[in-house]
Amino acid sequence: MGISHDSVNRFLFTENYTPKDLYEEGIKCVDPHGGTLSCDDTVLDKPYSMKMELVSYFWSGKHHRSVKGINLITLYYTDPQGHHVPVNYRIVDKAENKTKNEYFREMVKEVIAWGLRPTWTTADSWYSCNENLKTVKNHGMGFMFAIEANRTVSIEKGQWVQVQALDIPDDGIMVWLRGFGELKLFRTRLKDQLRHYVVYLPEPRIYAQFQRHDFCVLHDQHWQIEQYHRTIKQVCNIERSQVRSEHAIRNHIFAALCGFIALQKMRLDQLIINAYSWKRDLFQGVVAQFIQQFMPSIQHLNSRFKNAVNA
Repeated sequence: MGISHDSVNRFLFTENYTPKDLYEEGIKCVDPHGGTLSCDDTVLDKPYSMKMELVSYFWSGKHHRSVKGINLITLYYTDPQGHHVPVNYRIVDKAENKTKNEYFREMVKEVIAWGLRPTWTTADSWYSCNENLKTVKNHGMGFMFAIEANRTVSIEKGQWVQVQALDIPDDGIMVWLRGFGELKLFRTRLKDQLRHYVVYLPEPRIYAQFQRHDFCVLHDQHWQIEQYHRTIKQVCNIERSQVRSEHAIRNHIFAALCGFIALQKMRLDQLIINAYSWKRDLFQGVVAQFIQQFMPSIQHLNSRFKNAVNA
C-alpha cells in the first residue's frame, strides 16, 4: 500500500481520537431514532505483555477467570432496519478508579447528548444495578437487562423471593424489583443454564402486549454485540498491537473499531456478504500466489524413493 512502518508509528503516537469521533463515523450508517442500544465489555487478551500501559487483570467470560489484557466497554446500536455499529466506547483505566457501571452511565449520557434517540437499552447482569436501571428510565427509554438468579422480587406486597425460586411462564410475569419498581420478568435457557431478564416499558399499559416473541426479538438484537466482539478480534486485529504507550494503544483500538465500521458499510452496500467471507477471499488469492511462486524452488525436497526390487 506504500505505507511505511514509521508512518504507522507516527499516526499511532500523534493522533488524538475520541469516542465522539467513532460516533460521528458510525452514525452515518444507521437511523439514530428508535433503535436498541446495547452495552457489554470484552477483554483483549495480552498474556505476554510486560510493559504495556492499560494492561491489567480482568474477569473474562471466555476464559472463565481473570486474565491479563485490556478491558474494552462498548455501546452498540441497532437501528429499526437491523443495521448495527458501535457508537461509543471506553478503555478501562484502573488509575481512574471508575467502575464499569460508572463508565456505562457516562457513555449513555454522551450518546444522548450527541443526538442518538434509542427506544431500548440492553445489557447483561453486570450492568443491572438499580442506579443504571434508573438512569435508563430517566432518559425515557425501555430496557431489557439480565439479572442474577438471587435478585429479589415481589409478586404479592410484603413477600420477597429470589427470581430463581419463581415459576415464570413463557410470556413473562409482572413483578416488583426491590429498589426499582414494577417491570416484567422473563426466563430463558442458554447452554444448559437458566438466565433471567427484566423488561421495563415506559408505558405500563402495554406490558400485556409485550409477549415472548417481542422479548426474543429484543434478545436477538442484543446478541449482535457478541458477534461484534468476535469480529473485531478475528478480522479487525484489535488484539494485535505492538505498541506500549497508552496514547498509541488508544489510537490502535480506535482504528480497529473504525475498520469494523468500514466493513459494516461494505456489507450494507452489498460489496461483501460478511466480514469473514471477505477475509477468507482476500487471503485465498495471496496464499495461492505464494504456493505457485514458492513450490518450484523446492522441488528438490520432494521424496525420491526408488521402487523396491525383488532379488
